[in-house]
Amino acid sequence: MQVTTSSCLQKSLIVNWEKTVPKALAALGFGAMGLSAFYGNQVSDAENHEVIKAAVEEGCTFIDTSNLYGPPMGKNERLIGELLKDPEFRSKVFICTKFGLYFTETGVGLSGKPEDVRRWCEESLANLQVDYIDLYYQHRVDRRVPIEETWRESKKLKEEGKVKYLGISEATEEEIRRAHAITPISALQIEFSPWTPDIKENGILEVCRELGISIVTYSPLGRGFLTGAYKSPEDFEEDDYRRSTPRFQGEAFKENLKLVDALKEIADKKGVTPAQLTLAWVLAQGEDFIAIPGTKKIKYLKENIGSRGVTLTSEELQSIDEIVNRIKVVGGRYDAGFSGMGAF
Repeated sequence: MQVTTSSCLQKSLIVNWEKTVPKALAALGFGAMGLSAFYGNQVSDAENHEVIKAAVEEGCTFIDTSNLYGPPMGKNERLIGELLKDPEFRSKVFICTKFGLYFTETGVGLSGKPEDVRRWCEESLANLQVDYIDLYYQHRVDRRVPIEETWRESKKLKEEGKVKYLGISEATEEEIRRAHAITPISALQIEFSPWTPDIKENGILEVCRELGISIVTYSPLGRGFLTGAYKSPEDFEEDDYRRSTPRFQGEAFKENLKLVDALKEIADKKGVTPAQLTLAWVLAQGEDFIAIPGTKKIKYLKENIGSRGVTLTSEELQSIDEIVNRIKVVGGRYDAGFSGMGAF
């Protein structure tokens, strides 16, 4: 049996998009965070615009950002907004952004207060230069505020036409159920890849499928680690966030290369890159999966897009699953400053 990612490229997201999705969406989207945040070596707005336009031209019309991504806050949204102000370009794009996190003097803060939800929505609309947001996520759950309060306000924004669909990110099973009871969740955004397969084991995927919630996978290439391009922490720029992340440090880095090497062996035999193999595996999890890899370079964008044509046999999928189950990743996903909220 063979599974091809291209078989689920042009599809609506699923039941809880209420059969009113304005366009078919490709399973491979584009994560814009790295264009302005966290990964060092920033390039010009003009270069970033070329990457975004190239992604859309290639059918990666599901564009993901957040009001957090900067600095300063809103920078990433404004970058995309310069393109979205063109009605023709806007008509091609399904724009997704998030609320709930903000920068403080000591790190990152969190709020699910209704007044903040509304204020951030208005700011995002202005930053993006749009009349409505296609998909609006709660970036992280503020457990000091009953999630019902946050979601009642989110529901109002939807009823007012400011957002079309609502999503949530990195939530627990209970939080998903409570929010969904207020108004349907269309998508859960969560980290998922061969080095973060947790949702297959902790019940999150099961509850999403029960409720008809799509899975939008961020960091499907393990923040670039699974591409095989990095051999040591020194390969990252000095201001690259990954240098401070436990998985990318010291002995953990060396241990985690075992996963990369094992995946690369399968990729080499198949004549594809590790990135293409990994994305094909992610998308083969089901037609309810969308992956949003990001990049600042068109050559890597094209490489990622090449995963659309990768056909995985059932034997290859089984081999990758065996590797994922056997080789356990060492180190946490976030440093101390972000630990506990998984901030992006």
